[in-house]
Amino acid sequence: MSLIEIQVPDIGDFDEVAVIELLVKPGDAVKAEQSLITVESDKASMEIPSSAAGIVKEIKVKIGDKVKQGSVVLMLEAAGAASAAAAPAPAAPVLEQKQPLAGIEYAPSAMNSVVSSIEVKVPDIGDFKDVAVIEVFVKPGDTIKVEQSLITVESDKAAMEIPSSAAGVLKELKVKVGDKINIGDLLAVLEGAASASAPIATSAPVSEQKQPVVGVNTAQSAPVSVAPAASSTTAHNPTVAPSGALPHASPSVRKFARELGVPLEEVKGSGHKGRITEADIQGFTKAVMSGAVATKAIAAKAPAGGDGAGGNANAGAALGLIPWPKIDFTKFGPIERKEMSRIKKISGQKPDAQRHHIPAVTNHDDADITDLEAFRVATNKENEKLGVKVTMLAFLIKACVAALKKFPEFNSSLDGDALIYKQYFHIGFAADTPNGLVVPVIKDADKKGILQISTEMGELAKKARDGKLTPAEMSGACFTISSLGGIGGRYFTPIINAPEVAILGVCKSQMEPVWDGAAFQPRLMLPLSLTWDHRVIDGAAAARFNSYLGQILGDFRRILL
Repeated sequence: MSLIEIQVPDIGDFDEVAVIELLVKPGDAVKAEQSLITVESDKASMEIPSSAAGIVKEIKVKIGDKVKQGSVVLMLEAAGAASAAAAPAPAAPVLEQKQPLAGIEYAPSAMNSVVSSIEVKVPDIGDFKDVAVIEVFVKPGDTIKVEQSLITVESDKAAMEIPSSAAGVLKELKVKVGDKINIGDLLAVLEGAASASAPIATSAPVSEQKQPVVGVNTAQSAPVSVAPAASSTTAHNPTVAPSGALPHASPSVRKFARELGVPLEEVKGSGHKGRITEADIQGFTKAVMSGAVATKAIAAKAPAGGDGAGGNANAGAALGLIPWPKIDFTKFGPIERKEMSRIKKISGQKPDAQRHHIPAVTNHDDADITDLEAFRVATNKENEKLGVKVTMLAFLIKACVAALKKFPEFNSSLDGDALIYKQYFHIGFAADTPNGLVVPVIKDADKKGILQISTEMGELAKKARDGKLTPAEMSGACFTISSLGGIGGRYFTPIINAPEVAILGVCKSQMEPVWDGAAFQPRLMLPLSLTWDHRVIDGAAAARFNSYLGQILGDFRRILL
């Protein structure tokens, strides 16, 4: 008889993952590769298998503990290979274990290492279909790391890089520039070596697995969903809330739900033991948007009875709105129907939903930018050889950073009954493109000078026009500026880009006569329109913010104070 230490194998680029479930107890007989515990990172949950067979003598971890590669999970008592092979089948507790997840295949032998072929497939990249490959970053023979970008794909909304879900040497690349790909398509085949007791990453679909396997999802995508056993729950219905006190979901799924405003307790999970996946969140959101189901919050606001209209009209009725009229325009004359671009659809839906939730107010003011414009023109002449053109928007970004520092509630976001005050200053700016409005983000604008901001704005604006902005380049903004200076107009009411709490709109500057106390002087005036969330900001604070912003633009030396 001997005691065997069962340790956590190499589970990829994870450190200090939490134990969320114990699948065995002392006295249980376990087989090699049988799942012992479930751990969870911010990307996925995974089951840790046993590298040997025997009887569980002692469990070294408990729920809530943090483990990493090499941590001892439990002690097994084994009488040798013969007795281990003859060990009885696991008792009743094993029947309650999680079903193995797809995506990991374990080496059957006890050899030091094996060489295997690893299939890398397209992960869940959102609601995209037939996206085009526009760049290939690797070639056969290259050594690939986990999360290394392999290709770039482009939809009608943005360009994004597809990472590798495993490490190894690239044996074969299955796509080329111009190909159209979808979720689950084979991208590449890698050759990799792994310990016999460690998992070898694969990406075979659940339906193709013949042996019980355990799954790890290392790509930046939704956790792998697993069909429950036939004797378990019925098919997923996003309109039926799960039983139990707390929804079963990973941190990344919880964050995804918060960003969409989805109440997790009303979502039915399709994963094992009711675990909620990103696909469940997306399905629930589509059901709400189509009017097939209303959340409890929306249902509480809905008028009694309803109008009996179907489709999107139901969603409008749930908000207490009259149904959208359906009209046959051909009765009045010839028409041409054109589908809106994806960007226009999304950029229209989001503000429409936000304006029903945010009590928005707009303050209008004017800033004297006569001296600042003269300085801008002089700066462009001095830096003409550098090829950097400074726009008024670059000065506006720096001025807004200064105002956000002085009035930190404008750099916050609501989280339930709490306010999240951000210690970073990422400024979004609305960019007009042939396909619609997008908002690139200047990250850490407080740490950059006017010339650097101007250069970065030019690069982001070009990528926006070319449709090559990545999701990362359009996320994380604390405050947004929408400028119509190049078009015209006087004032307007910009719509807040939640979860931000304010947005600044600016129009074309004009020369106006301004009284200086003795006479009227010609001054260049810039119209400012500040929209703010009345749940976070009051009118006095908004007036002070606009006034302070105007003072900085009138004398940019104030930014140094």
